[in-house]
Amino acid sequence: MEPKVLIFGKGFIGERLAREFNAAVTERMILKLSDAQEEYEKYKPDIIINCIGYTGKRNVDDCERDLEMTLTANSFVPILLAEVALRNKIKLIHISSGCIFHYDYRKSKPITEDQVPYFFDLFYSRSKIYSDRALEVLAKSYNILICRIRIPIDDRPHPKNTLTKLINYKNVIDIPNSVTYIPDFVVMVKHLIKIDARGIYNCVNKDGLRYPKLMAVYKKYVPEFEYKVIDLKNLNLVRTNLVMSTKKLEKTGFKVRKIDDILEECVRSYVGK
Repeated sequence: MEPKVLIFGKGFIGERLAREFNAAVTERMILKLSDAQEEYEKYKPDIIINCIGYTGKRNVDDCERDLEMTLTANSFVPILLAEVALRNKIKLIHISSGCIFHYDYRKSKPITEDQVPYFFDLFYSRSKIYSDRALEVLAKSYNILICRIRIPIDDRPHPKNTLTKLINYKNVIDIPNSVTYIPDFVVMVKHLIKIDARGIYNCVNKDGLRYPKLMAVYKKYVPEFEYKVIDLKNLNLVRTNLVMSTKKLEKTGFKVRKIDDILEECVRSYVGK
């Protein structure tokens, strides 16, 4: 019998997981413990998936202007949901982020789940670290799974889809970055539920994506599209660029696809070919 799933948050990730899991979705504003507990009592799920998060209306720089919203969504809500999960003896799956590390491309190896987050330059990143560290400790004793995704790319248009964003930006940097292909992510989550995984898992595709590769595939299907590769220094933005390890996920028996192997599939579906 399939577990009954309740998803908190009807955003980009929440909507997609709801369709794939045939799950109920609550859009209720969670401001206190009783808000979350009442949603649990209403749906009586076996698993709750937290897809509530704030990345800014335009980008993560907006988090500096919306401090209360950022802290509530990214730091406070995950802890409230964890408390509801452990009190009701159910599983919590928290959709987190890998944008919480510094990375030196000359010396660093792909980031593993046991490394301590230390990218504090963005308020967005700090807000994610606050909840991640608390949930990581709880996961040692309770049924909590933390799925770290990064730069989500989907095979269908959506304002939060990185492919949609890159098409609109037209200027891209050329540096490897871990990304999460959403169709693969759905399968990852199903696998991790099946094996009752707990703790932190990097839920990204193998290797790093260079954005010009993705743009070149898109141009193949949309010849009139033009883009420009710019130097990272010219962005003048504080951002994380990094590559995450998939070894822990692979050790569970899950076959992680290389990011370069899904580009054609992704773009073809995106443009409807």
